[in-house]
Amino acid sequence: MKVKVSRKAHFNAAHRLYRKDWDFKKNDAVFGKCNNPNFHGHNYELIVSVTGKIDPDTGYVIDMKVLKDIIKAEVEEAFDHKNLNLEVPEFKDLNPTAENIAVVIYNKIKPKLDNKLELEITLYETPRNFVTYFGE
Repeated sequence: MKVKVSRKAHFNAAHRLYRKDWDFKKNDAVFGKCNNPNFHGHNYELIVSVTGKIDPDTGYVIDMKVLKDIIKAEVEEAFDHKNLNLEVPEFKDLNPTAENIAVVIYNKIKPKLDNKLELEITLYETPRNFVTYFGE
């Protein structure tokens, strides 16, 4: 029997959606207001879900304190109150769309988990716009 457990977190960050190899006009046509050269921000809401078998000794799929600490170190401390384009190395050459942010978060958390556990990342950029990534 597999069970999915989830933990919510949040971070505030600024970004700009654009491609360095496109001129302003093309970036503006594709990304609109999100191409603002002065950046813009979001209050991101994150749900990290881990699926696996319940450990018969502990009754846990994963100790939620362990998951909390992983999220804090890998996401909150790395992204909160940062300009993703300028301050987060993963986005130096990667457009920080919600889709790409979710994949980056997945790739930062997955190696910290037991291989038997499945990971799913849901990232809300706004209350109505969100993406979910669960690996390839």
